[in-house]
Amino acid sequence: MDGSDPGETLEGVAEAYVRLGLRLGRVVPGLVDAHLGDPRTARAVAAGPPPDPEGLRREAVALRHRLVGVPGRRAEFLDAQLAACAVIADRALGRGPGFVAEVRECLGVEVGPGGTDRYAAAHDALAGLLGVPRRRLPAALAAFRARDVVPRSVLRDATGSLLRGLRAATVAAVGLPPGESLDLEIVDGAPWAGFSHRVAPGRSVMQVAADAGHRWSHLPPLAAHEAYPGHHTEAVRTEGTSLPERTLLLARTPQSLVAEGAAEVGLDAVVGSGWGPWAARCLEEAGVPGPDPAHAALGEAVEVASGPLDAVRQDAALLLHASPGVDRERSAREHLRRWLLVDDARADRMLGFLGHPRWRIHTTTYVEGTRLVRPWLDARPAGTAAGTRFARLLDESWTPAALRRETRVPDRGERYPRHADDTPMSPTV
Repeated sequence: MDGSDPGETLEGVAEAYVRLGLRLGRVVPGLVDAHLGDPRTARAVAAGPPPDPEGLRREAVALRHRLVGVPGRRAEFLDAQLAACAVIADRALGRGPGFVAEVRECLGVEVGPGGTDRYAAAHDALAGLLGVPRRRLPAALAAFRARDVVPRSVLRDATGSLLRGLRAATVAAVGLPPGESLDLEIVDGAPWAGFSHRVAPGRSVMQVAADAGHRWSHLPPLAAHEAYPGHHTEAVRTEGTSLPERTLLLARTPQSLVAEGAAEVGLDAVVGSGWGPWAARCLEEAGVPGPDPAHAALGEAVEVASGPLDAVRQDAALLLHASPGVDRERSAREHLRRWLLVDDARADRMLGFLGHPRWRIHTTTYVEGTRLVRPWLDARPAGTAAGTRFARLLDESWTPAALRRETRVPDRGERYPRHADDTPMSPTV
């Protein structure tokens, strides 16, 4: 450090980072998930001259230099975000690292092929749940999935009833600010199953792709991920924060990886084990025809047992973008079919997402984000409720490195260390 006030340095870098991120969003469509700060800042950026990616890259590097020697989690968060911005700007110029290095430099994690022994063990567990020998698992799982399909005619009502139940559970476990709201839209032709985006202060829209082949056992995790206590909840709780850097939600950054990991485990944090029968009760109370309690319990068990297979999608991304050979798409499709036990139509839908320039590293945010967040949530101090612990994910500035440090604390009864510059937003219940 050069002797300047660390607080002033952080404020200056934070405000510059927000402007940089907004300008980078003009160059890279879809980069800015949301801007929760002063709308005048966004309008000024939008009215400015077209940004130069090379200039943005240099600016990100220069801002990182200003953080050298500044202590604390806030500086760590800004440095990680700016590192990702430099790589994203470089890719906008047609340069930048390969897939594995891009993941490392943008998201702060190392990735490699998953262990097929773990996938085989998951197949054994699934065969046991469905009561068949492993050789008959593909047919048995296909039959279960066929029974588990949500009819399009009830998709809106079913999703709406689950959102109401999840909202109540989130209020009780985590807290929501007054006046927040969520609208639901059913859409066709999207490359994803569900997507949430902010449309106004305190208000988001959750879109659900009708042609994604939704299942009863997948709908509760999807609603929790996108809305309560996932992305919508994070946005409305972050509004009003005093930290400028937290007002900008950027995809393809460490912030995104932590947010996706949090959204993936949100259902466990606010409902917990037994969420399958819980969801069936929500549907029944709303008068929506859904699965019976036994099927709902089996659906939850199948989802949990399938957890290790989530990494198969990341393997497919590695095969698609980082493997040698001329027929990468074929290799990726065969890998998805073998280990996820999906048909060609489902595998092609996944490949469309994995191959999309905007989403190519996004699958890693789910896989590696969950690998970081779930152990951190489970490592909470004795007597701390899961919802209380989860609220910290929503209200503080996190990096993958910070989550790894806290997860390694050996004494479950010990209070986790806090940095003096941490300023979590106070929840409004």
